[in-house]
Amino acid sequence: MRHPDPLEDLVIQEPTKTYIMKLIIPMAGKGKRMRPHTLTTPKPLIRIAGRSIVHHLIYEIKDVLEESIDEINFVIGRFGDDIERELKELAGEVGAKPVISYQDEPLGTAHAIYCAKESLKGDVIIAFSDTLFKANFKLKTNSEGIIWTKKVDDPSSFGVVRKDKNDYVDGFFEKPSSFISDEAIIGVYYFKRGEDLKEEIKYLLDNNIRENSEFQLTDALENMRKKENRFTTSVVDRWFDCGNKNATVDTNREMLKYINSGNLKGKGTVEENSIIIEPCYIGNNVQIKNSVIGPYVSVEDETTIENALISNSIIQSNTKIKLLNGKNSMIGSHVEIEGNFVDLSVGDYTNLNL
Repeated sequence: MRHPDPLEDLVIQEPTKTYIMKLIIPMAGKGKRMRPHTLTTPKPLIRIAGRSIVHHLIYEIKDVLEESIDEINFVIGRFGDDIERELKELAGEVGAKPVISYQDEPLGTAHAIYCAKESLKGDVIIAFSDTLFKANFKLKTNSEGIIWTKKVDDPSSFGVVRKDKNDYVDGFFEKPSSFISDEAIIGVYYFKRGEDLKEEIKYLLDNNIRENSEFQLTDALENMRKKENRFTTSVVDRWFDCGNKNATVDTNREMLKYINSGNLKGKGTVEENSIIIEPCYIGNNVQIKNSVIGPYVSVEDETTIENALISNSIIQSNTKIKLLNGKNSMIGSHVEIEGNFVDLSVGDYTNLNL
């Protein structure tokens, strides 16, 4: 007689994942300081060192996490279907569910975050899209909240945090005139309970509490701190700005140092009687003839460069450059330039004979 096996009908189930990390990226701003480049492309989608700014940001966030990003909520303006499709594909690259939210009025940082209120629950990272960083730590999700910071020489130009003897944040200060702290807030935050932040932002909105006509995230953080939410800081190694043309060219240079030790070259690139001085990024189907490119140059797809010397610059796609000695410049897509330039900022669909 066969005895029944008590394990025979046992169904083994995979453990259910309870940790769900959401990333909110406010990026609806018009990028006025980056014009003319932002007249045709939202600033976070401008490409540097071979990727869009927001692409770099997502991968930097991914690198500090011990778990995956499960959802990315992009808070945007009415950028159109093509931009939304690009953002959704970007979320898919890291295995995250894409969510699109809209901020139709520029009412401040807190308001931008509240536009993504459906994602403000549980573990949430908020990362503003005009800053990039390099960090050598892993996020510890047992903290109630973490403020990413960078030690700076002149704190008077930044928002800073002050910490108590136990290393908890005991105050937020915007551009202090006298020394309070050298830890500047870089624009990336982690919250263990996104619901708490949502509640505080809703309080600001409901009571019309503004600073300089805008609803500020630091006001919500200060209210949370007073209610004994304990914030710590994580100090990043490097902090890069993409707020204007000069800062973006500088950031392109620094990111090229990180992403490759030599040249990154795309498919179909042709170099004829030319020299590439590393580090550079060269996209797909780029034609380079009788030229010296680099160091610190990014050239996007389908661009042609002839008889030129170019260093420390960003050149976008489908552009034609001839007879050029250029540096420290940012040149858009579908541009045609002939002549010499230094410190040039040229938007898309422009013809120049210098």
